[in-house]
Amino acid sequence: MATPNDLQFQEFEEAADLLSADPGAPTLSMSASNDPTTTAGAPAAGEDVKLDLSEDEAAQEESSELLGGQKSAGGFWTFEYYQSLFNVDTVQVLDRVKGSLMPLPGRNFVKHYLRNNPDLYGPFWICVTLVFSVAISGNLSTFLSSLGDPSYHYRPQFHRVTIAAVVIFLYAWLVPIGLWAFLTWRQGAERQVGGYSFLETVCVYGYSLFIYIPTSILWIISYEWLRWTLIVVAMVISGSVLVLTFWPVVRDDTRVTAVATVVTIVVLHTLLAIGCKLYFFQTAEHTPPAATKAPPIHPTPGGAY
Repeated sequence: MATPNDLQFQEFEEAADLLSADPGAPTLSMSASNDPTTTAGAPAAGEDVKLDLSEDEAAQEESSELLGGQKSAGGFWTFEYYQSLFNVDTVQVLDRVKGSLMPLPGRNFVKHYLRNNPDLYGPFWICVTLVFSVAISGNLSTFLSSLGDPSYHYRPQFHRVTIAAVVIFLYAWLVPIGLWAFLTWRQGAERQVGGYSFLETVCVYGYSLFIYIPTSILWIISYEWLRWTLIVVAMVISGSVLVLTFWPVVRDDTRVTAVATVVTIVVLHTLLAIGCKLYFFQTAEHTPPAATKAPPIHPTPGGAY
């Protein structure tokens, strides 16, 4: 059986010849610590060898922050802060859009799709697209419904774009601000009440409006029963996203407060859909012109009968 001494590293003959030729050359000992071999330029026996890895550690830490998306941004007055809110790719946006179209029980939009990385890119462009789709579709609907009226003269109603932009952007910002402030207040009053960040709340509301884009385009079809059916379907899908997201937050509050919060969310969402339909997609009612009657003929005195 081989002893530990037999397994020790043996230097090659060439290395021994080189060392004998130049005794002052620095060498590296691979022997055990209990039999140290010191050479010129090497640390003495028992002396700790310290390596400066601060630069490597800093580089690794920076790399991990970039990979994890946790790179700290500057203050809200800097461009980098707002740039991080639009730092999403197409795959993430499409995944969140699909999540807003297919709400499932037990699948929280914030937990499953945002994942602590809310963005404003998707909500912003969804609101912009919805503004133009509602305004343009409303103009086309008015034109098509009045196409057979000879007294109707088409005039582009550009003011509808302004009205749609004001209504939609105010709803997409003021309602989340109010809801976030209320949940923050309740979180301080009731310890068991959770909450989301302001950006997460705005992001949920923005993506929940996506279903109204195809709905507003289909509103061009001038059948009232179809329009109201589309409104109900859109409200159920969009409202489900909001209810499934915010109910887990408010359900630990008092029953009255929790129910009132959810009902308020649904009512405001319903008012937005119905208001857009009634204002931008009014059904033109045409009344046929009254038939003109010929004036009665009165016989003149002395005339022929």
